[in-house]
Amino acid sequence: MKPLKHFLFVAVTGFLCLTAQAQEPLLGDDVESLLAFARERNSEFAIARYDAEAATERIVPAGILPDPKFRTELRDLTRMGEKNPTLAPNQVGSTRYLLTQDVPWFGKRQLKREVAEFTAESTRKKTLGVWNEIAAKIKTIYAKLYYLYHNERLTQENLDLMIWLGKITQVRYVNGLASQQDIIRAQIEQTGMRNELLTLEAERRQAEIRMNALLARPATASLAKPEKLRTLPLAAKLDFTTLEDRVRSHNPLLSSDEFRIKAAEKERELTYKNRYPDFTLGISPIQYQNAIKEWELMIEVNIPLRQSPRRAQERESEALLSATRSRLESTMNQLIADLAENLAGIDAARKTEILITDSLLPQSELTFQAALAGYETGKVNFSTLLDAQRQIRQAKQNQFKAQTEEQVRLAEIERIVGEDL
Repeated sequence: MKPLKHFLFVAVTGFLCLTAQAQEPLLGDDVESLLAFARERNSEFAIARYDAEAATERIVPAGILPDPKFRTELRDLTRMGEKNPTLAPNQVGSTRYLLTQDVPWFGKRQLKREVAEFTAESTRKKTLGVWNEIAAKIKTIYAKLYYLYHNERLTQENLDLMIWLGKITQVRYVNGLASQQDIIRAQIEQTGMRNELLTLEAERRQAEIRMNALLARPATASLAKPEKLRTLPLAAKLDFTTLEDRVRSHNPLLSSDEFRIKAAEKERELTYKNRYPDFTLGISPIQYQNAIKEWELMIEVNIPLRQSPRRAQERESEALLSATRSRLESTMNQLIADLAENLAGIDAARKTEILITDSLLPQSELTFQAALAGYETGKVNFSTLLDAQRQIRQAKQNQFKAQTEEQVRLAEIERIVGEDL
């Protein structure tokens, strides 16, 4: 009996575990959950965060003096030939101990620290820019998944409708009210829709693979069906002038370039300070037998004699600073141009959706209903019915396309601005 009880316990436990896994909701029914998941798992964003942490840790050592150096010199190992060589400090002629410290020219350490601070801040802003890029990709792919899923469902509904129309056509053909060509055309339409379903399914799977890659999940991991899109901001919030100001103040790539300029300016100052010498300070006690009987102080100065390589380094720092400033200007111009383009795109998509929803779609539905009624009574031919069915299908597809375009443009605008609207 005991083996049987153990088997039942294991079977029930396994069944409950499988049931719990089956009831666990799939990821991806809304874009917010995908963004939250990716923020914790995305490998590219993790790399950027670690780079920022590493840059931050470079600040402390950048402004600290280098480690001191210690040296020991054993002099006159044989004490003028009076004894065999020895390495005991108290038995040689004298032992010199030297402790030295390298000291850079005044202000160099502070400049190095400031360069590290600005570089770390630039890297941190760049990390935010990396996340904006990832978030925009997730939002875009989610919108495409929404379009593909609903277009797939629409195509299946139209296929079911076409199958129903095909049956009506067969009945009419048997009764001598329709031609065999109508039956063939209905079958051709069905085959075309089935082929379109296969294409849509392939595109959806490819989009899911790209989404799983961004989420650092297995490529074939299941995703929930995207049921809703994000609410679009009001038209007043999409004012170009207002968003342009937000781009200049919030875009992380611009902020990163600004800190890079500050770092380059400090690098230039540091390069010019290389015209001046660095120092090495030292103190040296000298031991005779068992006692310290002499003390020496030392100062060493490197002589910046060769100026041609220093002038080349100074010109290099000036060129790097000019390049960084030009990069900021180029990034700004590109962002503003992208902003204007995407604002125009989202406005056109919004107007298209309104036109389809308020005018084209209702008209297409009325046309189809009228054509269907006319075909059943023999007043219109099958071609007219197919054209009406294609019109309503095309109108719904264009409606989904407009909604998807709005979401893609919104994702790009938020990437450019650097924050959600």
